[in-house]
Amino acid sequence: MGCRSYFAIPAAGAFYFFSAWILMMFADMVHEDVGIKPFGYTTSLIVTIGLWLVVAPVIATIAHSVGTES
Repeated sequence: MGCRSYFAIPAAGAFYFFSAWILMMFADMVHEDVGIKPFGYTTSLIVTIGLWLVVAPVIATIAHSVGTES
């Protein structure tokens, strides 16, 4: 358990940058169909952290409620 928590932060960081890159690539592929302007990596980083800040507490709340049910 000790090593798992030790590597959790670097893994989350790597996944954050990868997620931002995937979002940028996906937005570039579908921008004409969706009606948005393609955006760069910096904007993708901002959108990704915003999504993480909204979604992470929801996931934690759901995980906590599922774990405490009898």
